[in-house]
Amino acid sequence: MKKEKVMLAQRFRNFAKHECKDSSELYEFLSNQIAEDKEILELCTYTRAGQPIPNMLFGAVHYLLLKGTSHGLCEYYPSIVQEPKDIKASFIPFKDFCLHYKAEIQTLLESKLVQTNEIKRCAYLYPSFCYMYNITNKPLALIEIGTSAGLQLLWDTYSYSYGNNNGTVYGNLQSSVHITSEIKSVGSPLLYVDSPPVAWKVGIDLHVSDVNDPADVQWLEALIWPEHQERSALFKNAVKQMQENPVKLIEGDGVALLPEVAGKAPTDATICVFHTHVANQISKDLKLKLLQNIKKIGNKRDIFHLYNNIWDGDLHLDYVVGGKEYHHTIGETDGHGRWFRWNLFDGKG
Repeated sequence: MKKEKVMLAQRFRNFAKHECKDSSELYEFLSNQIAEDKEILELCTYTRAGQPIPNMLFGAVHYLLLKGTSHGLCEYYPSIVQEPKDIKASFIPFKDFCLHYKAEIQTLLESKLVQTNEIKRCAYLYPSFCYMYNITNKPLALIEIGTSAGLQLLWDTYSYSYGNNNGTVYGNLQSSVHITSEIKSVGSPLLYVDSPPVAWKVGIDLHVSDVNDPADVQWLEALIWPEHQERSALFKNAVKQMQENPVKLIEGDGVALLPEVAGKAPTDATICVFHTHVANQISKDLKLKLLQNIKKIGNKRDIFHLYNNIWDGDLHLDYVVGGKEYHHTIGETDGHGRWFRWNLFDGKG
């Protein structure tokens, strides 16, 4: 147990340094404090295997606060109060909250999953699908693994602007969801003014989040960091869009179900399998099985596979077109979609 606590403490330090810095001052401070606290680390051991523990703990606490749980900790959360108190005084009430509501937090850690429908990641999904369409000139058939509530499957219904593209807006100009991001590469990716045509779409998840279930929606909102009000607003608008235009979502193992689901895709469309920040929650054996399944489907028809976190954090695009395999590293992406670097420019393999 002592070794486990040491490893847990390091996970929180890494979370503070590599994920929270310059993104969430509150979570950065709390993470460093939690790393030194045996009682909170003990509570974290109830998290389901394979889940990112810091995200789960902070999500559980935020969920209870958003539900209206009365406690002084609320006063440190920008998502709850307009003028939050000094972060440096937040750990004592945070620990008190965790110990007072230990049973409720433990239940959430044991039962929930990190399913961050990060809408701004669609900022780099959009040029990725433009690239795919430019290669085959066929409508796209989308399959998302780890879809949660399916909000990223709606990428073709959103609008986009990129800080270095002279104010041009891409995608669906009538959408209530407008996504902004920065392209940090020297050149710009191929961007169609209108979204590439999508013929068919389906999402698969071990636990599908229902946008018509208030508890599911509140859990997804709780996973958004307290300072990120733009993310929260985008999420709420995307939820409304999904409620009005539902997409087929299947509950089950995405790796195991992929061949069956892909077999139902229209034959005149190009299969596009994608997932963002999901593969870090699956085992090495399942990752290899996923790549095997992609290759088998590619033996019969064209298929694209867009992903990160299988072997590293970069965004990758593998595909089989006309029986020939291609493997590209698209570039780096910010976890919350605020920026990305792009390496592919010709769109012709």
